[in-house]
Amino acid sequence: MNNHRVIAVCGKGGVGKTAFTTLLTKVMIEDPQAGKLLVVDADPALGLHYALGRKEIKTIGTVRDEILRVAEEGDRQAQEELADKVDYLTARVLDEGKDFSFLAMGHMESKGCFCSVNDLLQQAISYLTDEFNTVLIDGEAGIEQINRQVVEKIDTLIVLTDSSFRGMKTISHIKEMRDEGLLPFCKKIGVVFNRTRNDVSKLEAFAKELGLEIFGAVPMDEEVEAYDSEGKSLLELPENNPALVAVRQVYKKL
Repeated sequence: MNNHRVIAVCGKGGVGKTAFTTLLTKVMIEDPQAGKLLVVDADPALGLHYALGRKEIKTIGTVRDEILRVAEEGDRQAQEELADKVDYLTARVLDEGKDFSFLAMGHMESKGCFCSVNDLLQQAISYLTDEFNTVLIDGEAGIEQINRQVVEKIDTLIVLTDSSFRGMKTISHIKEMRDEGLLPFCKKIGVVFNRTRNDVSKLEAFAKELGLEIFGAVPMDEEVEAYDSEGKSLLELPENNPALVAVRQVYKKL
């Protein structure tokens, strides 16, 4: 598909990736140029669907378990027919909505490493994601574990961090990984400071010294926290919400 791009959000646990990804989803829905949008929850914690207002969830992990069950227990004919069913089973867990579609990866390593099964799923997921203009991925916690089970190449990697000393160490780690060639699959990398309470100019200066692009900063917001604690979808936030306004500015830099 023409105009296809993949944006991934990663960062240490507890920096607000799920809330940020939801707000970014809301911004992308407003942008006609985003086109047909797929949001992927690649974090096994599976919290994104709540923030997006999706009540039920089916995951790629359950598809993998079904494939393994047939491979282990089915007769020869069932096993031979398995490959033809993978695309169908994968499409079945896609949650299609009016504004965007949602796909949850789930727990993918619950039964160890089965390369042939994972390869089949990778091909099916690749085929599925190619049907969308924009793919937004909420990655699992950690920078080293950027999830490659979804797509092989990412156009833009957003590294979310806080404004603490730990945030500064995270920025240094990103720089080291980039310099060591550990992020070759990513075309563009940038930092977003999330849940900021104070001036982040020192962190911004530090990131610039390291040669890392700064996409922006998103303030700590009581309204976002209240929606989250009450189980309300962040897609319902008012248009003038300060965190949402900040994410719009981040999106402009992508």
